[in-house]
Amino acid sequence: MKLKNESFKENITGYLFIAPQMLLFLVFLVYPIIEGIRLSLYKINYQTETFIGFGNYQRLFSDPVFVQSTFNTVIFVVFIVALTVIFALFVSTAIFDKNAKYVSFIRGAYYIPVMVSMVVMSMVWSFLLNPANGLIPFVARQMELSTVNFLGDKSWVLPVIIFVTFATNVGQAIILYIASLIGVPKELFEAAEVDGASRMKIIFKILIPMVKPTTIYIIIMNIIAVLKIFVVIQLLTGGGPNNSSTTLMYYLYNNAFKYNQLGIASAVGVIMFLITLALSIPQLRAMLKKN
Repeated sequence: MKLKNESFKENITGYLFIAPQMLLFLVFLVYPIIEGIRLSLYKINYQTETFIGFGNYQRLFSDPVFVQSTFNTVIFVVFIVALTVIFALFVSTAIFDKNAKYVSFIRGAYYIPVMVSMVVMSMVWSFLLNPANGLIPFVARQMELSTVNFLGDKSWVLPVIIFVTFATNVGQAIILYIASLIGVPKELFEAAEVDGASRMKIIFKILIPMVKPTTIYIIIMNIIAVLKIFVVIQLLTGGGPNNSSTTLMYYLYNNAFKYNQLGIASAVGVIMFLITLALSIPQLRAMLKKN
């Protein structure tokens, strides 16, 4: 009986320690998700709510701007995530076993953009690419070269946003990969060298499989980050030209804060939540199965 009382007290103590965090989790994460799902089933006009079921979703899928926003978001997710993983793996495998000072310099060089606010980075790129008074178009005009409106041309705007977002976020993936590679046992490399394995075989047969959990983590976190991409769109293009750079998050923002369509905006949020689950669950299952 005494042991049961002591065990009960220990359990209560543990629950009390985690209670504040659980309360914050329920209030600021779980409740907004549930409320967003509820609001997506209503037509909301200022203070009135009218239940319309899946009417908001029907309106969304019949809206060409929403379809374009979904297509743009998928393009961003695929290309930014792929570029981030491939480039970060390439850089980290190329430098992880080099001189410690050299590695530290590379870490710092690639991580600097991550520490800078996305707002600041977007303003810098806007200064460089602005067709009216940007530095790059100005230099091109001075050299009598043909200029390209990178932010106003439909064929250029998506690659520009992909590059800016990738360049800003890739440093974090490089740091994670380097940290993961340093933890790989040196005995594996020594055994591979004794067996005469080439550098490429070591990378593809040892390094990449050993950092698979890190790769899955980077993929999931970048999927979530790219789905929420907003600042770059707002400051560089405003969703233009002709909605060719509008994303789901920017579409949600417009409906919620410009057009006062909270029901539509909530439906977009639910769809983004489902997309995140659909893309993340297979990665998580693969990682758990591996473990």
